Amino acid sequence: MTKRDLVVKISAETGLIQTEVASIVQKTLDYIADELAAGRDIELRNFGVFEIRVRKGRKGRNPKVPQITVPIPERKVVKFRAGKELKDRVASLKID
Repeated sequence: MTKRDLVVKISAETGLIQTEVASIVQKTLDYIADELAAGRDIELRNFGVFEIRVRKGRKGRNPKVPQITVPIPERKVVKFRAGKELKDRVASLKID
C-alpha cells in the first residue's frame, strides 16, 4: 500500500476530499519524522513504537578484497516495535 492508496481509502470511507486527507496524512508523517529527528520516541497505542537506537560501530569487509577491513562508524537508526494488537492481527494471517 502506498501513501496514495491510503489517502484514497480514507477519503472514500470518511467522505472528505482527497486533497484534505493527503494534507492530513502528510502532516502526520511530518510530525512523526520531526519527533524522531529530535531524538524522541513515538508511541502509537495498539499499533507500535518507533524508537531511536544507536547501532554500534564495527569493522566491515569488501567481499572482493576480504583481507582489507573498513571501519563502519556507529549510527542512529529508527526501530519499530509492533504493539500487541498489531502483533495479534498479523499472527492471525493464514499462511499459504
